[in-house]
Amino acid sequence: MAASLATEQKSAAVTDWAARIGWLVGLALFVALVYWLMREGWKWRGTLQSDLPELPTAPDDPGPAKLGMSGRYHGSTTAGQWLDRIVAHGLGTRSRAELTLTDAGLDVVRPGAADFFVPAQALREARLDKGIAGKVLTEGGLLVVTWAHGDRLIDSGFRSDRAAEHGEWVDALNNMISKSTDTEGAR
Repeated sequence: MAASLATEQKSAAVTDWAARIGWLVGLALFVALVYWLMREGWKWRGTLQSDLPELPTAPDDPGPAKLGMSGRYHGSTTAGQWLDRIVAHGLGTRSRAELTLTDAGLDVVRPGAADFFVPAQALREARLDKGIAGKVLTEGGLLVVTWAHGDRLIDSGFRSDRAAEHGEWVDALNNMISKSTDTEGAR
């Protein structure tokens, strides 16, 4: 009887290739659809923010550098709303960044992305924070610079390759801001 059971059992089909290929194609199409929808959302956000004026460029002679920093640019948001990313004019593109602070303002050079300049009179505040749209770090791990552009206040997030220098940047920027507001108030 055991011999007859052993001869009657057959192994199941190893693979149904047609079903497997169908599932893989369906999954690939689903991933492509999600990616396309995300890209369209990004472009739509840029369209909604098209009223943002062109970004200023650095003057020909900004003066001597007070501070310099290399690190990463993590993006810009509407001030006070750390999840409202600004994508217009390339401000939503993460990249490496070289920051230079001069008496004229803050020069942000981004290889592979649009450079921009924040004039000294547009600077409003500098602080240490833990996050900006899409990037969360430990407390105080991100240098956030608030600046005015057009009729908007913008927060831009940077992280230095040497995070210990963030405090020096906050002090220098806030001192520069307080001096410019004192000068404007004296007029």
